[in-house]
Amino acid sequence: MARPLDDAQVEEYRREGFVVARGFFAADEIEALGRAAREDRELDRHAFGRADGEGGVVRLSLWNHPGDGIYGCVARSERMVRSAERILGGEVYHYHSKMIMKDARVGGAWTWHQDYGYWYNNGVLWPLLTSVSIAVDPSTRANGCLQVVPRSHELGRIDHVLSGEQAGADRRRVEAILERLPVVHCEMDPGDAIFFHANLLHRSDSNRSEHPRWSMICCYSAARNDPFEDSHHPRYTPLSVLPDEAVRAAAAGRFGGGGVGWLEAARDRSAVDLAPPGTGGDDGPAAERDP
Repeated sequence: MARPLDDAQVEEYRREGFVVARGFFAADEIEALGRAAREDRELDRHAFGRADGEGGVVRLSLWNHPGDGIYGCVARSERMVRSAERILGGEVYHYHSKMIMKDARVGGAWTWHQDYGYWYNNGVLWPLLTSVSIAVDPSTRANGCLQVVPRSHELGRIDHVLSGEQAGADRRRVEAILERLPVVHCEMDPGDAIFFHANLLHRSDSNRSEHPRWSMICCYSAARNDPFEDSHHPRYTPLSVLPDEAVRAAAAGRFGGGGVGWLEAARDRSAVDLAPPGTGGDDGPAAERDP
């Protein structure tokens, strides 16, 4: 039976900066999500790549508003929203979602980064955001599973610069952190979900295996954390929560579709406004945005 994170899981999240919820989505739910995504021409049409600075490219589709189809039913499901509310201490809204498509042998890497490292530049004052990465395919070391640094969320926001076309945390500081804190490879089965703090350092390797690794990531912000200025991601928008059964209803075609607020590649400025390595001043990348 689907249910939100319990007290012990929320405590683990607060202590470690992340928590893995095994079997958060049932096998039939995640199979339906994967099938819908792979057959979705709109998802494919709106996909774009981000160079990883290591010779690879990460392919993803990103949308701001969840819509009424299966993507929206996942992001708006009670188990997801109530878990985010427990983590963030009150009402939340949908900041955005994305499908990461690491196909076999070609899926690129993500460099070490914090989500708030660049969301900070979107007018978001507090790191009162959480991300939920749902394994659509098996996630293993071989196909580039998520790697995290436990308790790194306690370090606060780290300056970020461009790494390829991605936002990467300051390398010298990351090297010092990795000398002091461990790295955990988060291997997951389809339907498992990992909730992680906006200041948690995380990355993933390229997919050099024969198996794809697709994952859907839903990001939530506390309603009280409404950005003070507009950006390419939405400001506070009330979130209509759906019963968990809506995921299966959407898969069976008994729930509406569409309404997804796709974000075009040209409007995704998550890393575009950051300075290249070695060009930053004492004020960090936020002071170096284009006027």
